[in-house]
Amino acid sequence: MNIILFGPPGAGKGTQAKKLQNEYSIPHLSTGDIFRAAIKNKTPLGVKVKSILDSGELVPDETVVDLVADELSNEKYQDGYILDGFPRTVVQAKAFDAFLAKNNDSLDAFIFLSVPEEELVKRILSRGEGRADDTVEKVKTRLSVYRKETEPVMNHYKDQGKVQKIDGMGSIDEIFERIKAALDQ
Repeated sequence: MNIILFGPPGAGKGTQAKKLQNEYSIPHLSTGDIFRAAIKNKTPLGVKVKSILDSGELVPDETVVDLVADELSNEKYQDGYILDGFPRTVVQAKAFDAFLAKNNDSLDAFIFLSVPEEELVKRILSRGEGRADDTVEKVKTRLSVYRKETEPVMNHYKDQGKVQKIDGMGSIDEIFERIKAALDQ
């Protein structure tokens, strides 16, 4: 099963991806985790990505697509995966569609976690990751970038009939049960 977990920063994608990984025994691929590891290890990609993220902007499409395609070529993903944080732009979505077609594969589910903006700000500021952009102003910039650049990805997959909107409010387990019900249809 190939799943995209989608939603704004703070919607709970990473939390739910870990639960899905355990439930369905498929690996979770988070571009954020890959970028954070690169930043922590001060790789050339990490240094480049850190300066981009510190300004509240998105990493260029080509960099992200290459990173994900390279990672998905690993055999551990051959029986499925959960994507979190990718695709973030329509350009990335179209490149991912081409990647799937080239590999005779398809997307099984596009799960959109819907959470009101005031709750997103509260969640991000309370999670304590210590990111340079975890201030109210920077969080609002990230959400604005999300609305402008990332939300259109959902329309791309709506046109394919793949989008399943999930209420992202409630306990972690309540949200997880809603996701499972959508996937098990």
